[in-house]
Amino acid sequence: MKKSENFLIKLLVGVVAGAVLGLLIPQGSTLPFAEAVVNIVGTVKYILGQLINFCVPLIIIGFIAPSITKLGSNATRLLGVAIVIAYISSVLAAFMSMGAGYAIIPHLSIASSAEEAANLPVPFELAIPQIMPVMSALVFSVLIGLAAVWTKAKTVAAILEEFQNIVLDIVKRVVIPILPFFIASTFFQLGWNGSITKQLPVFLIAIVIVMAGHYIWLAILYLTAGAYSGRSGVEVVKHYGPAYITAVGTMSSAATLAVALQCAHKSKNLRSDMVDFGVPLFANIHLCGSVLTEVFFCMTVSQVLYDDLPKAGTMMLFCVLLAVFAIGAPGVPGGTVMASLGLISGVLGFDGVGQGLMLAIFALQDSFGTACNVTGDGALTLILTGYAEKHGIAKT
Repeated sequence: MKKSENFLIKLLVGVVAGAVLGLLIPQGSTLPFAEAVVNIVGTVKYILGQLINFCVPLIIIGFIAPSITKLGSNATRLLGVAIVIAYISSVLAAFMSMGAGYAIIPHLSIASSAEEAANLPVPFELAIPQIMPVMSALVFSVLIGLAAVWTKAKTVAAILEEFQNIVLDIVKRVVIPILPFFIASTFFQLGWNGSITKQLPVFLIAIVIVMAGHYIWLAILYLTAGAYSGRSGVEVVKHYGPAYITAVGTMSSAATLAVALQCAHKSKNLRSDMVDFGVPLFANIHLCGSVLTEVFFCMTVSQVLYDDLPKAGTMMLFCVLLAVFAIGAPGVPGGTVMASLGLISGVLGFDGVGQGLMLAIFALQDSFGTACNVTGDGALTLILTGYAEKHGIAKT
């Protein structure tokens, strides 16, 4: 919990410090050392962006492929059902958010930043090419994971799991520590070129809209689960208050797991064996709140920075793939957006400024997305309970 709080504080400091410094040294400033500061920040932003982008294919391979081998090696009928309903929940939440984006964002008072969003000068460039393109990493991860399951390649599965631990350490020790500096440089650029004063109210409105979307989606999930199982969803969700508050404080489904299990076991409408099986599993593969948030924020950032919303076909592809990425997202703050940086750049075409802005606004509200994820797990566990009862699966 302390690490999550420290990370959030560092992000806030980075946002404020970068924006204030950028406003104090606006584009064309004649202040002493202004040019030197701008050149240094531009160089730091470029190098950190290169390093983060280099890690993206590693993150994809490190989390998608091992997730497939783990799920495949322990495959059961209930596990298959759990994966399917978790994916359906995430992808439908993404489509709902996409629809809201097309309906709401064009009516917000968004002044285009496309013209004035000048990039910082980069006097010193250190290119760090990715080991492979993002889509190549995704296809490789899926194929190698499935092939390892089909051939029962235990050695490969063990190597992939060890590689996952290595990549997670890279994320925790390299990517996460440099994010506040990268975000600070991004907000410096937004302050330097004058974008931030025009767009800050828009992002505050977007956060409020997204939080409303969380509650709407939770209502849909629990109504659907109640209708399918024949049991009251309200009786389940009323026990989830402590888990929701814990998730807001920790920004981590894993850190909230113990509280979530305790809350779920209090419900008389959930089978205890389904709770013990479903809640820990969904904590890792069901990220409906995070996906919903990221889709709406991506569309908002696209309108702000590029003066246009992504095409419907592009957004649909992004939603479908994002739900896949969410299943293997790393267990760190902002895991969904970290795992999907490649999609943000490869599918939506965001540049470094767009990626940095996404990382910042997503991380600053990540606690509420996590709380939505955790609370939604109760609804999916209710569906599992109904499935087990309908198909005569004995209680264990």
